[in-house]
Parts: sequence; C-alpha cells; structure tokens
Amino acid sequence: MDPKQRAAAAFAAVEPDLRDLSRWMYDHPEIAFQERETSARLVAFLEQHGFDVEYPAYGLETAFVARHGSSGPAVVLCCEYDALPEVGHACGHNIIATAALGAGVALRDLADDLGIRITVLGTPAEETYGGKVDLIAAGAFRDAAAAMMIHPHPHDVADPKMLAVAHIDLAFHGRESHASMAPAEGINALDAAVQAYVNVSTLRQALLPTDKVHGIITHGGGAPNVIPGRTEMAWYVRAASKHRLDTDLYPRVMACFEAAASATGCTLEVTERGHPYADLISNPVLTELLVANARVLGRDLAPGSSLPAGASGSTDMGNVSHLVPSIHPFLSIDSLPAVNHQREFAAATLAPAGERAIHDGAVAMAWTVIDVAAGDRWSEL
Repeated sequence: MDPKQRAAAAFAAVEPDLRDLSRWMYDHPEIAFQERETSARLVAFLEQHGFDVEYPAYGLETAFVARHGSSGPAVVLCCEYDALPEVGHACGHNIIATAALGAGVALRDLADDLGIRITVLGTPAEETYGGKVDLIAAGAFRDAAAAMMIHPHPHDVADPKMLAVAHIDLAFHGRESHASMAPAEGINALDAAVQAYVNVSTLRQALLPTDKVHGIITHGGGAPNVIPGRTEMAWYVRAASKHRLDTDLYPRVMACFEAAASATGCTLEVTERGHPYADLISNPVLTELLVANARVLGRDLAPGSSLPAGASGSTDMGNVSHLVPSIHPFLSIDSLPAVNHQREFAAATLAPAGERAIHDGAVAMAWTVIDVAAGDRWSEL
C-alpha cells in the first residue's frame, strides 16, 4: 500500500469518532480562551492515538501541542476550536479541529518513513484575540517547515484573500446630568459614540473595496433621563495588507473617533483587544499540491481571485503565514444561502457536506504533506 493509501486508511479508521467529536463540539460551544472541556477532549483523542501531548502548552491554559516523529522537517497542523458568542460554531471550528486531528492520525505512522515530524497544535481564541499570535511569541512555530489548516466556507477556494485586522474597544468619557432639568451641565458621551459612527459612515465612500470598518455600541448609557457620562464601542478595522492597515486606514479611522470626542467635549479611551492580524500569504507550492489532492477527492478549488474583492474575513493564521510557509484553503459545506457566522451555517457543519469537509480536509492535508516529503520539496517552500 502506498503512503497516500495508508494515510486514507488510517483516517478512515477514526472518521466515525471525529464525526462524533465534531457533533459534541457543536453541542458544547466554548468561546475564546474558555475552551477547557473542548481542548481536554481533543487532547484525549490524540493521546489515545499515540501522540506525545503537552497540555497546557506555551503558557496558554487551553492550548496544546501533540507530536509524533523523531527527526526531519516539522509540519504544524493548526487546530482551532473556539466558538462564537451566541451563534456557537458558526465559523465551523468543529470541522477545523477534527480535520486537523484526522490529518495528524493519517500521517502518524508515516512520519518516520517520510522523515518528518508531525505536530498537531491546539490554537485557542482565533475569534478576536489571536491565540496563534501568542503561540508565535512563545516559540510554537520556531522550527516549523510548513503550517496548514482548512476552513469551512460556502465555496471551495484554494488561496483566499484574508484581510489584516485590528480589534478596537473605545470608551468616550463625558459628564452625567439630568437630561431634562440640566442638560447643559452634562457632556453627552452618547453623542460622541453616535458621531463616531457617523464619521466612519462618511469615510466609507473614500475606502477601497478591501477596506472594512464595522462597529457597534456596546454601552450607550444607563437611563433615558440621564445624560450618558460614559459610552463604549467595539470596532474592527480591516485592510488588504498589514501595511495599509497600519499606515493608512487605521489612522484615518482613529481620526474619526478623535473628531467625535473633540466635537462633543468628551475624552477618548482606546484599547486594542487581542492582537492585530496580518493578511494571509498562501504558499504557492503547498497550494498547488493541495488543489491537486483535493481534485482527486472530487473537489475543484477555485482561486481566491474568484471571490469578490474584499469578500473575506480575517484570521490569525495570517500572522503565521508571514513566518512559515502556510495554507488556509476554504472547503465548501454547501451551506448557501447561509454564510459564516450565521446559526444556519453552524447547523450545516453537521450535515453530510460538513462531515465530508472533515474527510476531504484531513486527507488532502495529509496527502499534501506526503507529496512535499516524498518529493523532498522543502527547499521550494
């Protein structure tokens, strides 16, 4: 049996368990940095299947690292498992996690024959906080020759154009007063929040299609008859590259917030939540190999340029891709009209197309690693 057949057979042996684990994750969503039971179950699976596991790892309570193989280039399979508030696994991290585990098991018994080391890296808090950035700083990718993961999506896309992003929390500080009896004695922090929103809306006509700015008011005041003395907002600012984000878009958005504070007499407090994410660089060699392997499995992955400009989100895998040759393809789960971050998308992760994405993602990643190792193509990455 050739290596790819062996990998597919090894995955097939654990596929029912991975489907069950995906369903369990759907039923028990845990949000960023609270993935305690989820990470424990993923670790138990990897230990059961012969991996040497460190948990917790790299100073993060819900991170883990599972290793197999004694020498050679290290391949990191990134395993995300945090859910979203309110809508659960509407980004399909139950598929991402189980596909990574499946690829690890598929490659486990081939590692020494291929002369590679396999690492399944548990990466918490992808939504908003950026657990992979913490892992980078702690050295989790220091000796990685390649890193990869798959992501469920309405479409099959080989090299999606993921945007750089900054997550910003704002607080406007004014002064409370009686809204009817003495409004002139107050400084209205809600006016500042509303003005900030309007300022950004006015800026939109000057933005590129790949520039994205969206926010909400998370606290608007305590009572209608009290001039709000403090309001809070949360914003995401995205651009096609980290350079554009840092040097152009972010300063212009900050000017919108500062102008709102100045116009209303409030003071502005800005806090960045989590880490900024970089844009995603898809390694062309890994992309080419994964596309070919996916085609054998019956998937035709389109190029990222097939999606409308800016029709994308952001991921902390972007930060990894600036350091390590990486891929982050989208695999369709036939969810349309539902899209990521909708409850209906979460439900689609349990449908047959969602379960197929676990299979195709795991096997395509494993076969891609086999192609690189068997062809000794590490220097090309």
